[in-house]
Amino acid sequence: MSFPSLTYDPATDRPQEECGVFGVRRVADASVLAAFGLHALQHRGQEACGITSYDREKGRFTTERHLGLVGEHFTEPKRLERLTGDMAIGHVRYSTSGGSSMRNVQPLYADVRGGGIALAHNGNLTNARMLREELVAGGAIFQSTSDSEVILQLAARSKQPDSIERLISAFTQIEGAFALVAMTNDLLIGARDPLGIRPLVMGVLDGATIFASETCALDMIGARYIRDIEPGEVVIVSDEGLETRRYAPARPAKTCAFEYIYFARPDSVIDGISVYEARKRMGIRLAQECPADIDVVVPVPDSGMAAALGFSEELGKPFDLGIIRAHFAGRTFIQPTQAKRDLGVRRKHSANASVLRGKRVLLVDDSIVRGTTSKKIVRMVREAGATEVHFRSACPPITHPDFYGIDMPMREELMAASHEPDKMIEMLECDSLGFLSVEGLYWAVHGEARNPESPQLADHYFTGDYPTRLVDQNRAASSKDEQLSLLVDA
Repeated sequence: MSFPSLTYDPATDRPQEECGVFGVRRVADASVLAAFGLHALQHRGQEACGITSYDREKGRFTTERHLGLVGEHFTEPKRLERLTGDMAIGHVRYSTSGGSSMRNVQPLYADVRGGGIALAHNGNLTNARMLREELVAGGAIFQSTSDSEVILQLAARSKQPDSIERLISAFTQIEGAFALVAMTNDLLIGARDPLGIRPLVMGVLDGATIFASETCALDMIGARYIRDIEPGEVVIVSDEGLETRRYAPARPAKTCAFEYIYFARPDSVIDGISVYEARKRMGIRLAQECPADIDVVVPVPDSGMAAALGFSEELGKPFDLGIIRAHFAGRTFIQPTQAKRDLGVRRKHSANASVLRGKRVLLVDDSIVRGTTSKKIVRMVREAGATEVHFRSACPPITHPDFYGIDMPMREELMAASHEPDKMIEMLECDSLGFLSVEGLYWAVHGEARNPESPQLADHYFTGDYPTRLVDQNRAASSKDEQLSLLVDA
C-alpha cells in the first residue's frame, strides 16, 4: 500500500480497493497458480501486478512486477517459466499517493539476517508515516513510498532470532488494517490485522496450502476452502506442516463493511458470510425501508445487481437491465475537462431505452460517494424516456473517509456528509432518494443489530466510529492546527 492521498477518481465516483494478495507453497509451477489466483482477484486492483517465486533447488528468489493487468503480463509462457520454484506469492494493486510507479509495485523483497523475505500486503497502516520517520532517523533507507516497506524495515531491524519472530515483532508495532502473505527461504506466511478489517482465507489443493484475499481465488484454481485467517493470527506453512501463532488476543472479525457492499466478488465468502446473499438481503431491507411506486427496478451494473434483485423480489416489481455496462471499457481515468468526464460515464454505461421508455424507474446502486456519476446516470435514464427516476443506495450514507486502504474523497467532498436529503435529491436530479440504514446493513450481513460497544463491522464510513487510532491523521491535523495558530499569533 502507499501512503493515503487525495487521488480519488471523480470520473468513476467509486471508492477504490487497494490490493489483492495470493500465496501458495509446495506445488509444481507455483507461479502459474499464483497468476490464476491473481486473475480472480483482479477486481481488487487494476493498475499493477507482481509475482515472486522461490526455487529451493537453486536457492533463488525471482520477481516479475509490472504496471497493468494480470492478463497483460502473466499469460506469456516465457515470463512464467522464469518464475521457477514450488512457492510463490502474488499481488494486484490499485495505486494511491505512490502513483503508478514501479518502485511501489509488489511483492516487495529484502535480504535480511537469515535470508530473504518477500511480502505482499493489502490494507493501510495508520501509523506508517510516524514509523517511517523514526526508521529514517535511525538510518533506514527506503526504496519505495509504500507503507508495506515499513513492515519489512521493522522486521529487518528486529533483534528477534528468526524470521517469524521478526515479522511478529513488526506486527506488534503497526496499526491499521492489513492482510498479507510473506515468503522466506522455506516458509509461507499468512497474517491478518488484530481486528480482521481486511480479509484473508486459507485453502488447500492436492496438499498445497494457499492464502488469498478472497475465496473466489480458491475457486479459480479448484482449491478447497479451509477457513479464514483469524484476526491477530499468523499462520506459518513449513515442511513440518501448519503452525499458528497469535500476536494479538483472539476476537471476532470486524471486517470492512465495504467488502460486503462493493469490493469483494459476489461469489466470495468472507468470514463465513456469502457476499452475494448479503447484498441481496441489503436490497430486501432497502425495499422495506425505502419503497416507491414504480414500474421497474434497474440495477446500476455490476455491483448493484444482487441488491436490485432483492429489492425487486421484496417489492414485487419487475427486475430488468435498463443500463448496460461495457465490460471492455477499462478504467475511466481522470479527464481534463468535464465534457470528457461525462463521456467517460457513457463509455462504461449505456441506457437500454426499450426497458426504460415510458416507465417509472427505480435505480439501485451499491453506494453514493460524491454523487457525480449517479447524477449522470439519472440524466441518461431520463434521456432514454423514463417518466420518473428514483434512486436507492444499498448502503447507508457515506459521511466519513477511510484510512485503512480504500481510496475515497475526504469528508468535505462526500455528498451525504454536508447535504440534507432534499438537497441531495436536487443535486442528483431524481424524483426520490433512499439509503439503507446502518441497522439494515447489520441485518443484511450479520442478521443482528449493531453492538454500539463493539461493532461487528468496520463501519466508520457511516458512523465515524473508527476501529483503530488514526495516528498519522491526528498528527497531521495537530501540525496543521499549530501552523494555523502561528499564523494567527503573527
